[in-house]
Amino acid sequence: VQLQASGGGLVQPGGSLRLSCTASGLTFSSYVMGWFRQAPGKEREFVAAIESTSGFSTTYGDSVKGRFTISRDNAVNTVYLLMNSLKPEDTAVYYCAGDGLKFRAITTSPSQYTYWGQGTQVTVSS
Repeated sequence: VQLQASGGGLVQPGGSLRLSCTASGLTFSSYVMGWFRQAPGKEREFVAAIESTSGFSTTYGDSVKGRFTISRDNAVNTVYLLMNSLKPEDTAVYYCAGDGLKFRAITTSPSQYTYWGQGTQVTVSS
């Protein structure tokens, strides 16, 4: 199983970025997919997750609610994270992750995610 994240970069405060994560080697639609982030000197933080199959149900970390949107396209095995109104405190390495079990309910705990991408750096600075 491989998860390939992309789309990070340098953006000014108030700007937007869209991260993508393409999966291979698993039945993508069967798994909850999530995004986490880790800033230097801090623990890994839950950002967002989306349920398997339909992707109708989503959940967000408190610090990104109303600004970030997670979505998925099962036809191309890809999960997205649209980040709007970015703040300097959003600066971190962002990781996509896949749940370890099929069709499980959304979880915010990183310990329940088995598959991890390599991370993509997001820097918000003027």
